[in-house]
Amino acid sequence: MFINKTRDGLNNICGKVMAVKRKEMGYSQRELADKLQLLGLDIDKNAIQRIEAGKRFVTDIELIYIAEAINVSFDTLLENHLFPLS
Repeated sequence: MFINKTRDGLNNICGKVMAVKRKEMGYSQRELADKLQLLGLDIDKNAIQRIEAGKRFVTDIELIYIAEAINVSFDTLLENHLFPLS
């Protein structure tokens, strides 16, 4: 059977890591959305909120922009040691 969610029902594994890193940088969700828009990604505060809550899928293109905006590697956003899949 094909599974495209984590065991706890999240639609992504990057959202929680993204929230932690964003807060460490002192950005609000609105500020992160604004920074992403300046980089060329059409995204708003509501999308950031849904990503961080695990309610929204994230494309690989979005991951690249998010990683750049919060100064982390692409791999860091995909690490799930804090939030394991199993």
